[in-house]
Amino acid sequence: MAMLLLAGACGDKADEPGAATSDTGATTGAADTGDTIKVGVLHSLSGTMAISEVSVKDAELLAIEQINAAGGVLGKQLVPVVEDGASDWPTFAEKAEKLISVDKVATTFGGWTSASRKAMLPVFEKNKALLWYPVQYEGLEQSPYIFYTGATTNQQIIPGLEYLKAQGKTRVFLVGSDYVFPRTANKEIKAWAAANGMEILGEEYTPLGHTEYGTLVNKVKQADPDAVFNTLNGDSNVAFFKQFKDAGLTAADMPVLSVSVAEEEVRGIGPENVAGHLTSWNYYQTTSNAANTAFVKAYKDKYGQDRVTGDPIEAGYIAVYLWKAAVEKAGTTEVEAVRAASGGITFDAPEGLVTIDGETQHLFKTARIGKIEATGLITEVGGSGQPIKPDPYLKSYPWAAGLS
Repeated sequence: MAMLLLAGACGDKADEPGAATSDTGATTGAADTGDTIKVGVLHSLSGTMAISEVSVKDAELLAIEQINAAGGVLGKQLVPVVEDGASDWPTFAEKAEKLISVDKVATTFGGWTSASRKAMLPVFEKNKALLWYPVQYEGLEQSPYIFYTGATTNQQIIPGLEYLKAQGKTRVFLVGSDYVFPRTANKEIKAWAAANGMEILGEEYTPLGHTEYGTLVNKVKQADPDAVFNTLNGDSNVAFFKQFKDAGLTAADMPVLSVSVAEEEVRGIGPENVAGHLTSWNYYQTTSNAANTAFVKAYKDKYGQDRVTGDPIEAGYIAVYLWKAAVEKAGTTEVEAVRAASGGITFDAPEGLVTIDGETQHLFKTARIGKIEATGLITEVGGSGQPIKPDPYLKSYPWAAGLS
């Protein structure tokens, strides 16, 4: 088993050791020879998705720093090359190409939205380079050059639907951002609902960055569902939840279950605007185990006691450790060797035990349903209780036939 290795106190908020920051915010360093290995870190550090992605970048840099303090990878120090995808999908593709072709990174950790991942996918496949993608997504995808460390559909969305049904919430309204993840997720949700006695009362989309939710909230109010299933992403959630509350809608009467709102987003929305609502993830800051206690302490020691961890933050953090484990098992950073070595690697992560499924390059992960508290933290109220085998194409679900 590849166990979680945590250094002690992780220093202050200065730039990472061994990383020289360029005028564009990228880091520069030696090639992947000698005593260093360059790795890419590619997230939206500006734009509508920065509310979510900056903290994932911070977690990946924390893991890199800890690994370096413990001796590095194959005896070499990691040098992070940080780039800003700027919440713009063509920019993600452009920066991915730069990291691979110019910086010659051994691997890249990055992305959040499925639109950013879809933009990067052909770049990584063309170059036969590795991307570690840290966020839950809609499934129906598998690439030999992507490792997916967030949940796929059967590890997050389906458990969320099952929880709502078990609570008697069978009349549901769908709200999402207008891009690939929400539209595909809602296609899957409608198929599940049709097979499981759930009625979908409405389905509405808004552009990323949208802030005027009065009309949409009125539609939800008029439909009077038992619950809302929310696939909004980024800072649109701030406006949505404030205007939802201002319309007199409450978590007690009409809970919103979100799959892209974790502790970091709750901070941005304001706990007073979202307390009582539900989430579906695989990890919370409150998840109770020794590995998580150490992770939360290290993250707060480095970035501030007011900072919070959350599912994509943790999935980004463990991605670095999983890549390290695969590299050390392979004895090289060479991509095909790392891929071949990865299957079956287990990791004692802050979320609990995870295992790389060699066939899909997804992880076995435990589903956790959470309730947002007034403190801004999330309390687990349900879930699978054990790791779920990833099934990105939903092959084991008869109701999903034809979706892909």
